Amino acid sequence: MSVNIGLDVGTGGARAVAVDEAGNVVAEASSGYPLHSPRPGWTEQDPADWWDGAKAVLGRVASEVGGEVDGIGLTGQMHGSVFLDSSDDVIRPALLWNDQRTGRQCEEITEKVGAERLIEITGNPALTGFQAPKVLWLREEEPENYASLSRVLLPKDYVRLRLTGEYATDASDASGTLFLDVENRGWSEEILSALEIPPDWMPEVYEGPQSTGTLRREAAEELGLPPGIPVAAGGGDNAAAAVGTGIVAPGLVSSSIGTSGVLFAHTERFKPDPSGRLHAFCHAVPGAYHLMAVTLSAGGSLSWWREAVGGNFDEMVGDASEVPAGSEGLVFLPYLSGERTPHLDPEARGAFFGLTARHGVPHMTRAVMEGVAFSLREGLEIMRGLGVPVGEVRATGGGARSALWRQLQADAYGEPIRRTAADEGPAYGAALLAGVAAGAYGDVGEASSVVRLREEVTEPDPGRAEAYEGYYRVFRSLYPATREAMSHLTELASGGEGGSG
Repeated sequence: MSVNIGLDVGTGGARAVAVDEAGNVVAEASSGYPLHSPRPGWTEQDPADWWDGAKAVLGRVASEVGGEVDGIGLTGQMHGSVFLDSSDDVIRPALLWNDQRTGRQCEEITEKVGAERLIEITGNPALTGFQAPKVLWLREEEPENYASLSRVLLPKDYVRLRLTGEYATDASDASGTLFLDVENRGWSEEILSALEIPPDWMPEVYEGPQSTGTLRREAAEELGLPPGIPVAAGGGDNAAAAVGTGIVAPGLVSSSIGTSGVLFAHTERFKPDPSGRLHAFCHAVPGAYHLMAVTLSAGGSLSWWREAVGGNFDEMVGDASEVPAGSEGLVFLPYLSGERTPHLDPEARGAFFGLTARHGVPHMTRAVMEGVAFSLREGLEIMRGLGVPVGEVRATGGGARSALWRQLQADAYGEPIRRTAADEGPAYGAALLAGVAAGAYGDVGEASSVVRLREEVTEPDPGRAEAYEGYYRVFRSLYPATREAMSHLTELASGGEGGSG
């Protein structure tokens, strides 16, 4: 039996799944690790924790399948910066995708490259979460660390280095660095030169199903896996998840609710949004691209709310399902980590709007979930406006497992929601890419043909969908009305006026 493993180096932990040639998940394992926030708006992780988590889950899955593995595919959180010295030692904790410290560096990149030119080359404006401004931040704020810098890697590619000894990445994940010429699928000499970044700091770029090297003997012995098996380039978490849900052709859109929320649409050509509200990236499918709308704090908003009130998740969601659509006049803005689509504003802040004495925890729980759905719908409307066909929406991520999350998406989008048989997310897609690298499948299309859909379809409820039209209009009006206040609060919190004492 041919088995391939997909490894997801996520934000909350590592996850590995073993998938046979027919697409069945035959083993899986997860392992958590900490997230650090040394200052408001800063998020960091220790790459050593990723490696420990990866070893734990790979080892457990290998033991379950008896070490009979043909290949490994990698995926993980995008945009993070792993800074290595000439000995491949980590210089400092990695800056993550939702880190917001680099506003000034984004302005610097935009000034040096030009706003329009940046979108022409990279498909995106300079955003705080991306990798390029993090490198400039290190140069300007930690010059001693910068002086030791020899390589810059993305999170999953640090784990790749430990597995294979190779400096490599894939085109989809590299698209989120702001260093990539996305249409040509290689590093942009123009941008690297403008920012004075040495090209030899960057890893080699591969297509998602290509082998980037083989498993080192030392790592293989530690993990209980065969040495010399190929390690596929893989993909950024959203591109890999798209492979795992069969979003590999025009007209298919995935809606993922994990820590962040993502709408992902396959496109055959590079077609960036001129205003930069959507990300335009390479797909993990060779030669293909995708448009992506991102809500930074989707499931993360619900997790924050659950922790704030100390509730049980299932009970809270169950109570919220009894609340009428619109939470009886309560709207939530899910901007707990700033926001990308459509506002591109690291200073956006979360808020409940419309609170009355009638509202309790169930109302607020539902409002949090509705606010996430409204935020994702904004991205869907932009895609529609750009002429992207929306023939089918497939739910993925943790939100796919919740009946309420699926119904809220169907009602807010006005589209039926389908769900894949395997809710394994990015790791599943990475395993399929590994299958191509190992020769189990001829290409990504053949690999994704094993993806099976559940029979159940979540249809929009006409009454709720109509009610949400009014609430969606209110939701859209709140950010423009409060943007200045949000910015002022950010300034106050950082000591910009008055300070402490």
